[in-house]
Amino acid sequence: MDASDLIKRVRKIEIKTRGLSRHIFAGEYHSAFKGRGMAFSEVRDYQYGDDLRNIDWNVTARFNHPYVKVFEEEREMTVMLLVDVSGSREFGTSKRFKQTLMAELAATLAFSAIQNNDKVGVILFSDKIEKFILPKKGRQHILRVIRELIEFEPEHTGTDVSVALQFLTNAIKKRSTAFVISDFISPSFDHALEIASRKHDMVALRVYDAHEATLPAVGLVQFRDAETGQMMWADTSSAPLRQQYAQHWNEAQASLDNTFRHHGIDNAFIRTDEDYVKPLIKLFKQRS
Repeated sequence: MDASDLIKRVRKIEIKTRGLSRHIFAGEYHSAFKGRGMAFSEVRDYQYGDDLRNIDWNVTARFNHPYVKVFEEEREMTVMLLVDVSGSREFGTSKRFKQTLMAELAATLAFSAIQNNDKVGVILFSDKIEKFILPKKGRQHILRVIRELIEFEPEHTGTDVSVALQFLTNAIKKRSTAFVISDFISPSFDHALEIASRKHDMVALRVYDAHEATLPAVGLVQFRDAETGQMMWADTSSAPLRQQYAQHWNEAQASLDNTFRHHGIDNAFIRTDEDYVKPLIKLFKQRS
C-alpha cells in the first residue's frame, strides 16, 4: 500500500468513526465508562446522614465543628485497546474483512475516549505482543493508531489472548478500561482474564464472519488455516459435516459465554456484514 492509499484509508475511517463517536456514542460512552474513581474536591459542614468515614478530622479539630470531605468523580481515565492482529483477522466473505471491522471498532472507541478527555493506548497481539503504543491523548495520536491498525504486518499468525492480558496486567499499573477486540480463536485464557479483570475494567468485542458460524453447501472445497497455514479438503455438500461444524462453532461460543459470564466481563458479538452501531450502543446502555 503506497502512502496516498494509506492516507485515504485513514481519512475514510476517521470521517466515519469520528462522526459516530461525536453524534451517537458521546452520551452512552460517558455514562458507561465513568472513570477510575473519586477524587477529593472540597469540605463542607457535616449533615445528618453523611458517612462518618468521610469526616475530615483535621478541619473538624481546627474549627471545632464537624466537616466532611466531598468527592467528585475522576473523569480522566486510560482506555486500552487490545487488538488481535493474527492471521484469522484477514477472513471475510461479504461486507468486509474482520481486520477492517476491528480497525473501525478501535477507531470509534478511540475517538469516543479522546472526546471524553481520556488517554488511549494500544496493544497489538498475535500469539506474542506485536506492538505497544503508550496511552496518550489527541487526534494525531488516534490517527497514528488507525494507521497502525491498517498497515501493521505482524511477525506471527497465531492467536493467544492470554499473552495480551498478561502484558496489560504488567504494563498498565493504574486501573484502566480495556477493550479486547478479537475473534477469540485462541487457547484458554481463563486464568489471565481472571487476573486482569481484578485490576482493570475489561470489555470483550467478539468479531466474527457469518461463514465461520455455518458452513455453506458448495461442494468439495480446499481450506487453509490462516494462522497455521495447514491445508485440508472438505466436502461441504455433506449434511453431517456441516452439522458437525455448526455444533463445534456453537460449543466454542458457549464456552466463551461461560468464561465472560464467570468473570463478569461485558461483551458484544459483532458480525462483519452487520452494522456495529447497535451492538455497541446496547453494550454501553447495559453498563450505564
